[in-house]
Amino acid sequence: MPITLNDIKNSACAKRNPNLFIEPEKKKSKYGNKKTVVDGIKFDSKKEAKRYGELNVLLKAGEIGLLERQVVFELKIGDKRVCKYIADFVYTKKTGERIVEDVKSEATRKLRLYQLKKKLMQEILGITIKEV
Repeated sequence: MPITLNDIKNSACAKRNPNLFIEPEKKKSKYGNKKTVVDGIKFDSKKEAKRYGELNVLLKAGEIGLLERQVVFELKIGDKRVCKYIADFVYTKKTGERIVEDVKSEATRKLRLYQLKKKLMQEILGITIKEV
């Protein structure tokens, strides 16, 4: 007969090591955001998921088009790759204007790395990030 997990949990070894089967605590997000799933799609925060819903309404109403998520932009100077920037959403307005949008909290807007990538997007690619 095979040994089961309950057999191991009730063994003398497990009784001598009570912390052996304690589930580790889930790590809290650095900025307090909660991962959320909407329509089978994982989002980094509730705020991002909510914005996706808003953009979907605009898409269905014909106010925007070509809605994309997690679009990667390679930031290069000459032929040297500096870094990459991943936009939460990219879509096109009725006017044809392409919008690159990022859902940010007050805390993440102030991060030096984000500020640097935002400036690089503007200087290298001529793209202004819309923060929501």
